[in-house]
Amino acid sequence: MPAFSAELLMFEQAGCPFCRKFDTEIAPDYPNSRIGKIAPLRRVNIFADRRGGIAGLTPAVFTPTFVLIGDDGHEIGRLEGYPGRRWFYPEIEQLLKRRPFDRDQAAGRIKADTPKRSEPPLLSRP
Repeated sequence: MPAFSAELLMFEQAGCPFCRKFDTEIAPDYPNSRIGKIAPLRRVNIFADRRGGIAGLTPAVFTPTFVLIGDDGHEIGRLEGYPGRRWFYPEIEQLLKRRPFDRDQAAGRIKADTPKRSEPPLLSRP
């Protein structure tokens, strides 16, 4: 199980040719992909709910719009439109890089090898 969970909302509408292309090229394998395991896909009819049930989310305008939501319920980033098979995963990967690295780091815990001071060390003079 990943240290950080997320959800990928897909705002769609009937008759959207780019949504159909996504359904053909990505949707069948998405649940088993690395990204699909971190951020399961939830489809939202844009005419029924432009915020995906998330208060404060900027409404989706275009279909498809993919919105990555963190486990805290806030938007991490979005991809408006479907760039095709070649670019979909790299674009979503860039969104995933915006999420906290893990819960310990997000909570402010520092790894042992991370310097604890931001200023340079004092140099002693002979």
